[in-house]
Amino acid sequence: MTSRSRFWWLPFGRVPEIAPLELHAKLNGGDPPQVLDVRTHMEWRHDRIAGAINVPITSLQRALENLEIDPGRPTVAICLSAHRSVPAVRLLRAAGFADVRQLEGGMRAWRKAGLPVVVGRHDDSDIAAIR
Repeated sequence: MTSRSRFWWLPFGRVPEIAPLELHAKLNGGDPPQVLDVRTHMEWRHDRIAGAINVPITSLQRALENLEIDPGRPTVAICLSAHRSVPAVRLLRAAGFADVRQLEGGMRAWRKAGLPVVVGRHDDSDIAAIR
């Protein structure tokens, strides 16, 4: 394994984004996008967007094959500050996801906008199995 492939998830460049208020509106409308949270499990357990699936960015490449999300549906990748979600968007697009964006400003921007979060313990069905 080369160092380039070992660190595929480093966040360089720009990808399509969605603003927190726009994502919130879409999540509460018909046919909401899928939300993939690429923060660590600890960060995700602290607070998260309701319904988000958690797969840390460092595990996403190997988990992608078994991930239960639909490449034909809009997908939003999120992290704390819109850095780790950059490589997630690129990886999903390379895997055939047609409409994938990152949350502009990440969870920091979501919280700053006063949007709702789920706090504390989680339902195990929200965590994507990584095998």
